[in-house]
Amino acid sequence: MSQAPDFTATVDGTPRIGPNRELKRAIESYWKGQTDRKSLEKVAAGLRADTTKQLRAAGFDSIPVNTFSYYDQMLDTAIMLGALAPRFASVTDDLDRYFAAARGTAELTPLEMTKWFDTNYHYLVPELSAETDYKLDATKVLAELAEAGGKDARPVVIGPITFLALAKSTDDTSPFEKIDEVVEVYEQLLGKLAEAGAQWVQIDEPVLVTDIVDNADEVSTAAEVAGSVYARLSGAKNRPSIFVNTYFGDPGAKVLEALAGTDIEAIGVDLVYGSADTLKKVPSLSSKLLVAGVVNGRNIWRTDLDKALATLESVKGLARSVAVSTSCSTLHVPYSLDPETELDDNLRGWLAFAAEKFGEVRVLATAFTKGKDAAAKEFAASAAALATRATDPRVKVAAVRERLAAVTEDQLARGESAGRLAAQQERLGLPLLPTTTIGSYPQTAAIRNARAALRKGEIDEAEYNNRMRSEIDDVIKLQEDLGLDVLVHGEPERNDMVQYFAEQLDGFFATQNGWVQSYGTRCVRPPILFGDVVRQQPMTVDWITYAQSKTKKPVKGMLTGPVTILAWSFVRDDQPEKDSANQIALAIRDECVDLEKAGIGVIQVDEPALRELLPLRDADKPEYLKWAVDSFRLSTAGVEDTTQIHTHLCYSEFGEVIGAIADLDADVTSIEAARSAMEVLDDLNAVGFKNGVGPGVYDIHSPRVPSTEEMTKSLQAALKAVPANRLWVNPDCGLKTRGNEEVTASLRNLVDAAKAVRPAANA
Repeated sequence: MSQAPDFTATVDGTPRIGPNRELKRAIESYWKGQTDRKSLEKVAAGLRADTTKQLRAAGFDSIPVNTFSYYDQMLDTAIMLGALAPRFASVTDDLDRYFAAARGTAELTPLEMTKWFDTNYHYLVPELSAETDYKLDATKVLAELAEAGGKDARPVVIGPITFLALAKSTDDTSPFEKIDEVVEVYEQLLGKLAEAGAQWVQIDEPVLVTDIVDNADEVSTAAEVAGSVYARLSGAKNRPSIFVNTYFGDPGAKVLEALAGTDIEAIGVDLVYGSADTLKKVPSLSSKLLVAGVVNGRNIWRTDLDKALATLESVKGLARSVAVSTSCSTLHVPYSLDPETELDDNLRGWLAFAAEKFGEVRVLATAFTKGKDAAAKEFAASAAALATRATDPRVKVAAVRERLAAVTEDQLARGESAGRLAAQQERLGLPLLPTTTIGSYPQTAAIRNARAALRKGEIDEAEYNNRMRSEIDDVIKLQEDLGLDVLVHGEPERNDMVQYFAEQLDGFFATQNGWVQSYGTRCVRPPILFGDVVRQQPMTVDWITYAQSKTKKPVKGMLTGPVTILAWSFVRDDQPEKDSANQIALAIRDECVDLEKAGIGVIQVDEPALRELLPLRDADKPEYLKWAVDSFRLSTAGVEDTTQIHTHLCYSEFGEVIGAIADLDADVTSIEAARSAMEVLDDLNAVGFKNGVGPGVYDIHSPRVPSTEEMTKSLQAALKAVPANRLWVNPDCGLKTRGNEEVTASLRNLVDAAKAVRPAANA
């Protein structure tokens, strides 16, 4: 093979849901049987064509393709490798089989889902075993390469090391035991891509910036595995030039040296979350193209062009040549600032979404190759905009900073847990195995229509509130009819569990169209945390006290925790995350106290993102877990021991944070367990967890109604690990995305399962 020409400007990947969530709507329409496959494929092809056109218009000389997905890139990779779990083979249509693996069916449980490194994107976890028979299916990547056309089209695939490291073994074997077979499939893929005319291929290996491989493989280090795999792939006779891409952190000098010691042509590094100093320790980079990620691909702040250019200049002599890129795929940011008409001039000047980041890459590439004077106008505009952050009065609020500085250790603690439990049981009088839900109920058409009417000015605030109270009436009645023990108000007034609070807290800005993909067709609009956080007035008290007035059963106050608000927002980059989390915690603390004063006896403070912000390197994890736990306790420790504090965690690998979950010291922790067969309970027991726990007995992300028998078995399994007096019965997560009929049937079965198990639990 002959080496392809080096490129100078590109991005690692792009958003794929459509600027107005076109893909989401098309897929959901297909699921409902309202449109056919041909219509769905037409929408998808249009979105890909628009993206390719936009990237070429930005002036990039290398264009990533195969970054599109109908659901998830790890699922796409499993199919490319012929490694889809065998149970889905019964679905004959290939697209329906794909969605069955993602969502499940009435008969088939879906793949597990967890977070993609330390982002809010969720990936589907491949299931591998000694019996997995790897076979190449390059249909998708070849089709998208052909569709894009041109020598600048660069196929992107997840690498073999990352795929195996993030997969789940269904037997006692390690996925790495079959790495030779997997690499052989990648060799075949390289040959197919070369035959199809690809000059470059991008192989993503973000796992190399973590300790996952070092911890998983007792024989080889991550550097040794990387060196072995890419020596073999780069030795293939018929292949494109290989660009191995690392991102989300620093791979370290040993990994970079191992990669640079092979015959691959390019290495990508994240110079936003990694360090240029690491590159200076790897002299063998001198023969490679260095793809320098200097524009932040996962946050929305405008790039300091002068600082980024200085970084590029500092690595200029370390490699054969340098290309400018984003730090990672822009999958994690919205499409464009253009729809955000409510931004003030200062705030707009501080931001850059995907389209703006494409422009920043182009400007930096111009300045790097032609000199700063060639982009003087853009550099001046950037510097002027960023200068306003230093003087804007919203950024630093003295009263907030003074209150935070005065926080003491005793403000993070409540009474001893056994005493709290006794006091709460006396107040609440709950049965054994109390039943509840996580908080949200389905967002009905009536709710969405009312919200749209309020936004358009067709109804006033009073009428909107009346409609939401009517929805609460229905949800309270439904729960009483079903026989649930601790009720929720259903959250009809909330658009999103983070955005709802961000809209009521100073220091945040909620976008109009800043959608990003969380998983599949689930899209969220992360608010922008740009300044110090101030709670001007109670945010939830009126809604919760109204719901409580409609029933004699306890109704939970529903709040989102400080770490989750932080994780699911675009966070300011001008102070430590710890400080931002604690500012939010003070606001949530005040809300808890006001709920308690209003007579609410159960308050749930959700922290599903606790695991999400966990640093990628083991050495950095203890410090994070300490401040994350302290932030939660700061938010909840202001109430009396008679008030029961719940928290909720979902869809993460909990093992690494299991001790922190116990340290949160919530009275009751509800936690995802259905897809993982209650595995988390043994982990909790191992760290001496003594408080209440509600392991989810059914998976709400799958469109199926679990039977009473199925949930009874889950509860019986849970009782082997948790005493009956500490076990709660609940779904895995909130019910917002499900339909009313499905929810009612599932919850009826949940209540019946609890009733079926109680007699034996009482014995």
